[in-house]
Amino acid sequence: MAERDPSAQFGGPFTNSTIPPPRTRIFKIIVIGDSGVGKTCLTYRFCAGKFPEKTEATIGVDFREKLVEIDGESIKIQLWDTAGQERFRKSMVQHYYRNVHAVVFIYDVTNHASFRSLPAWIEECKQHALGSEVPRILVGNKCDLQDSVQVGTDEAQHFADAHCMPLFETSAKSPNSPGTHHNSDHVEAIFMTVAHKLKSQKPLVLSQLPKGSEGTTALTGRIEGDNTAATWGSCGSC
Repeated sequence: MAERDPSAQFGGPFTNSTIPPPRTRIFKIIVIGDSGVGKTCLTYRFCAGKFPEKTEATIGVDFREKLVEIDGESIKIQLWDTAGQERFRKSMVQHYYRNVHAVVFIYDVTNHASFRSLPAWIEECKQHALGSEVPRILVGNKCDLQDSVQVGTDEAQHFADAHCMPLFETSAKSPNSPGTHHNSDHVEAIFMTVAHKLKSQKPLVLSQLPKGSEGTTALTGRIEGDNTAATWGSCGSC
């Protein structure tokens, strides 16, 4: 009996034209903090490139995304901004914390109460099984309001060090706005720093693609073989 060409069973040999294009990796980054600290303004500024003309208190979850290129690879950054008020959060919180790759904790430098709330937000992450392997950073917003600052850099840095997080101080307002502090140009750097960190961590464990999501790759937050975790929240106090 003559041997059959294995490639004939599948309609001919594979060619470059039959290889599917690489899927775009998606990084889900959640933004956490008290109501009014500027979470919506920061995510809007990063995705739209400008300060929003008008904002209202977030009810439930606000979702934005931006496609960026890192080292020649297109990556989609999803920013999930949840309501800071408990009465708006209860119905959405479980979905919000699912398959998270990184966490951005935000406080208002002109409101010390928002800074004192940070341990409670860190504890909420623990309760929803966000382990210390998930990168996290600390952001002090509204640094353009220098005359109203209640949380100094030294105090914030001490907290960030204790919880193994990098610290950024910034403002969601455009750096070209009159009277705006120069650190306002950090908004882009904040989220791109996280994206670079996530891209460099290998391997990332792929999760099953949901129906209707062809062309994208969903990733879980599990990370192996990373040796820089001490700077990014992998410590016992987190």
